[in-house]
Amino acid sequence: MIGGWASNNKFSLLAAIRGASQMVSYELPMGLALIAVLFVTGSLKMSAIVGYQIENGWNVLFQPLGFIIFFVCALAECNRTPFDLPEAENELNFGYHQEYSSMKLGFYLFAEYINMFISSAIMATLYFGGYDIPFVNEASWGLSSFWMTFISFSVLMAKISFFIFVFLWIRWTIPRFRYDQLMNLGWKKLIPLALVNMLITAAVILYLKK
Repeated sequence: MIGGWASNNKFSLLAAIRGASQMVSYELPMGLALIAVLFVTGSLKMSAIVGYQIENGWNVLFQPLGFIIFFVCALAECNRTPFDLPEAENELNFGYHQEYSSMKLGFYLFAEYINMFISSAIMATLYFGGYDIPFVNEASWGLSSFWMTFISFSVLMAKISFFIFVFLWIRWTIPRFRYDQLMNLGWKKLIPLALVNMLITAAVILYLKK
């Protein structure tokens, strides 16, 4: 928002306003989807969430709707196609980036890809078991702590790489939404679905604990 305003360009400012409204619209359903995961695992610690999935199975099996909501919101938060409205070249002339060049532009683009990497890491940790290898008991291999750590790190990086590939794949294949479609999807579809998912998860957990 500040970068678009500081550009002293009406297209940059409009793109920054678009980006801010898009972020607010999609952070709400993302947070509600995350709350449902916390209901299931009962902890805010990433390590505890991964440990729960190692013992009980990946959260994507119990929260498929929550994962879809979280993934769509992650696309929107990263400004990836089809949610790249702040960077619409044919409408806003490259958005809030247009007055920047050299290292300033490089930092903007670098931050976007770091955001994509972190979003992929969070999805891999919350829904796909983090460093867990399904149907494999690594402790039975009898390896040293170094090799166990190396294997766990490699597994997590493989899952992150898969999500990054999916981000790129979607960018290559799906056209951009209109701005009204973007807002309607966030406020009229994802937020109600995230609320329903959270309430159903809470009701099921209360029923199972009785």
